[in-house]
Amino acid sequence: MKIGRVGFQVAVVLVCAAFLPRGTQASGLLRAVRRAAPLTAGEILSHMDDAARQVKTISARLTYTTVTVVVNDRSTQYGELFFRKGRHPEFLMRFSKPSLKELLFKRNRAEIYYPQLNQIQIYDLASHRELLQQFLLLGFGSRTSEIEEAYHVRYLGEKPLDGVMTPVLDLTPTSKDVAAKLSKVDLWISRESWLPIRQEVFEPSGDYLIATYSKVQINPPLASSTFKIKAKPGVERLKMN
Repeated sequence: MKIGRVGFQVAVVLVCAAFLPRGTQASGLLRAVRRAAPLTAGEILSHMDDAARQVKTISARLTYTTVTVVVNDRSTQYGELFFRKGRHPEFLMRFSKPSLKELLFKRNRAEIYYPQLNQIQIYDLASHRELLQQFLLLGFGSRTSEIEEAYHVRYLGEKPLDGVMTPVLDLTPTSKDVAAKLSKVDLWISRESWLPIRQEVFEPSGDYLIATYSKVQINPPLASSTFKIKAKPGVERLKMN
């Protein structure tokens, strides 16, 4: 696995950590009233600012689908995600299907644990700092003014998602370095939580991924040990770059 690809995927983990559940669906009447009130990108970002300030930790069920367009390959992984906000945000993705795997991100370092091999692959992502920082701007607690500085924000209107009309923001990077690895991100924003509930991340090649969450808990107590890979005895640790 090339470090450039890993850097992109780990950055995507940070983006994924921006998701929250749709929450309780509004009644049909309330949804009809809300559809009658058009939104602007600025209004959505303002609501997102207010909501993001409340988040400190997250745990959720995760569905993570990657699509390789040229060979028409689509693969989906299922697992859990744990997130803790701070000066150095921490993320752990633990996949259970179709195979066991854990991915831990701390600071500028990623560790990928393969239990069947009892092996941890370690990647130094310092050279991808700008890309990761751009993704971090989409995370919890980020000021939306920073999002507008890092991305061209366009409101695509409302689209149906699980039977609910949902505002969609289209983000394209302003940085050429970031645009070389990421062509755009589409964020589907809940009118109830004002936080992303679906994300579609596109690479310049046309390949993309979709991340969705369920059974999300907001601000659950997460111990520091949550963000440590619990490997079996004798695990092999390999530096990949």
